[in-house]
Amino acid sequence: MFSVRGRGAARLAAATLVAGLAVAGTMVTAAPALADDGAAASGGATAKLGGLSEEESGDIKIVDENGKEWPDAVSGGLFTMEVEGGGTLSTYCIDFRTPAKHDYRYKEVGWDASSLHSNENAGKILWILENSYPKISAQDLGAKVGADLSKGEAAAATQAAIWKLSDDVTATPTSPDAQKLTESLLKDAVKLAEPEASLTLSPSSVSGKAGQKLGPVTVSTNSQTAKIATAPGVAAGVTVVGKDGKPVTEAKNGDEIFFDVPAGTPDGSAELIVEASTKVPLGRAFVSLDGPSQTLILAGSSESTVSAKASATWAKTGPIPSVTVAKDCAKGGLEVVATNKGDEPWTFDLKGVSLSIAPGETKTVPVPLAEDEAYKFTIKGPNGFEETFEGVLDCKTATPGPVPSESPSQTPTTEPSPTTPGGSTGSTGTTGSTGSTGSTGSTGTTGATGTTGSATTGGGDLAETGSSNATPMIAGIAVALVLAGGGAVFFLRKKKTAGH
Repeated sequence: MFSVRGRGAARLAAATLVAGLAVAGTMVTAAPALADDGAAASGGATAKLGGLSEEESGDIKIVDENGKEWPDAVSGGLFTMEVEGGGTLSTYCIDFRTPAKHDYRYKEVGWDASSLHSNENAGKILWILENSYPKISAQDLGAKVGADLSKGEAAAATQAAIWKLSDDVTATPTSPDAQKLTESLLKDAVKLAEPEASLTLSPSSVSGKAGQKLGPVTVSTNSQTAKIATAPGVAAGVTVVGKDGKPVTEAKNGDEIFFDVPAGTPDGSAELIVEASTKVPLGRAFVSLDGPSQTLILAGSSESTVSAKASATWAKTGPIPSVTVAKDCAKGGLEVVATNKGDEPWTFDLKGVSLSIAPGETKTVPVPLAEDEAYKFTIKGPNGFEETFEGVLDCKTATPGPVPSESPSQTPTTEPSPTTPGGSTGSTGTTGSTGSTGSTGSTGTTGATGTTGSATTGGGDLAETGSSNATPMIAGIAVALVLAGGGAVFFLRKKKTAGH
């Protein structure tokens, strides 16, 4: 199994950076308008991970980046996912050594918020998805390469080609016919542009004074139309309008919408919900919402429900805050974008640091985090303003380690383990989950940050997340992170507190 010493060093570096923020308070910088800031967008499909399809998977031999061949073949192919609100997705793995957690919830994100953010071959992976199974039938693919392919062989061949580009391993299907397809895909692949999101709203938070149109909030979607509604509890008279000021219940791609707050409306807030039925574009990344679990990439979508939310805050006088938070994988952490549309300064606490936003000012606060660390923090403001953000930073593929022969006790399986979601938020370490290609994990001990026990894939080749010789060091660092308000995020979940 892989040592966690490398991850421990990363956590120590993050703790030092957060502590530096607490002492110096120097990480606040001026930011562009929210509508132009990538951190302000939100929305897309949310889905629950099922299992590896028996019909659409097959055996694959692995040779790692050091030229060492794994003694046993691993299973690779399509995972099934059930979309919240209706619909199904088919996905391939793009994080070979990280375990897949059965029933974990996943969120659609752009490449910049996933392990593809720094992968120069991301566009080639998309080409493979557009030109292989299941987009193209096994029969047609077989005819193209001169082979007789089953669905399982076509899926295994496609997964093998993707692993070469996502994880830098030599993956070869055991089927000679499937090998022909893998070789053809890698030979012909060219870079394609990143696909657009199924649905996003940008920014996801706006503010201003009553008597104004608050916004704009820009709708981006691949659906022909999206439905708009205000969330329950909205103040009387507050509506969603278009640029012309007329109420709207639908929007198209590129439309700008606003919260129309009548003059005299008591200080408060409101939320709008945009929902559409569409096929999620191939190549969109999916990252876990419930804890560390392998990153997936979309290979097929039924008509599915996608949604996004945006909020508004208003007041007559004083500070009027809005805040968005998003993952920035290139910088290894979060970006908190805070805006004050009021006539007095807004002072708030962020991880033990007091920050002040002047009237009419927008600031970006980068928050460095360690890979695979859970985080949760709340930002408060006047008139009951309170936003809680939590998640896990999941920006990298797992670090390579020894070949599985060094862990002979591991036994292969083709299914992700039925792990209870939420193990990364402080629970006692549990038995390791099934690997991304299917090996059972070894038993973990109580983790410093409550992560699940260690796990393996392909016979044991996964980074440890449970016990190791580094556990005491990690425990100390975890305490430092907690004291500094530190944590980490793989994706962002935004929660409205009761009564907000």
